[in-house]
Amino acid sequence: MNRKKISAIFERLKAANPKPTTELEYSTPFELLIAVILSAQATDKSVNLATRELYKHANTPQAILALGVEGLSRYIKTIGLFNTKAKNVIATCKILVEQHGGQVPESREALEALPGVGRKTANVILNTAFGHPTIAVDTHIFRVSNRTGLAPGDNVRMVEDHLLKVVPPKYAHDAHHWLILHGRYTCIARKPKCPECVILDLCEYEAKTPPETQPEKRSIFATKPKLARKLGKKRA
Repeated sequence: MNRKKISAIFERLKAANPKPTTELEYSTPFELLIAVILSAQATDKSVNLATRELYKHANTPQAILALGVEGLSRYIKTIGLFNTKAKNVIATCKILVEQHGGQVPESREALEALPGVGRKTANVILNTAFGHPTIAVDTHIFRVSNRTGLAPGDNVRMVEDHLLKVVPPKYAHDAHHWLILHGRYTCIARKPKCPECVILDLCEYEAKTPPETQPEKRSIFATKPKLARKLGKKRA
């Protein structure tokens, strides 16, 4: 895909959603970090339901650490893999308190050293909490990048590196959220909503979903000939 087309794609995504952001609910970098850790293999909706209650009682590394694994698990038990996630969150809080003064570090290396935090999570924190032009490639971005021809790659790191090369600098900060939201609501996995896509003519996907054709309206008499004959006799 050429750079002119790529620029046009992001121009349209921006026009449709000028200020994109995560759908996870948070008010501090720490709350975002915990929400992202919990969101692995879970929906943002399920995470928000759990953290709304959790953050009423504990929304700092010190407060969550005081809950312990068992106490934290009671708040997040509706989220998949909650036992493992509870252990990771408690271990992360311990490191934040002991090594970072209770603050979320603004360093990829320090973030990836936290339990439950990999490259994708670190990219989300760097981008959303600290404003870095990073792109966290999840399943949605991976699909959109390959399907549209925007930044093809065999794995998430290849797609990430490709995107960082081709996304125009002025769109770099928000590209992450535009692509996630586009993949989540329009360029969905099984049957992309191509007819309502704002970048339909720019997308290089060959098997675009065609517009749904409306069934031809037929006269009730054509579908119910007995009724037609009966009415005809009455008129006679």
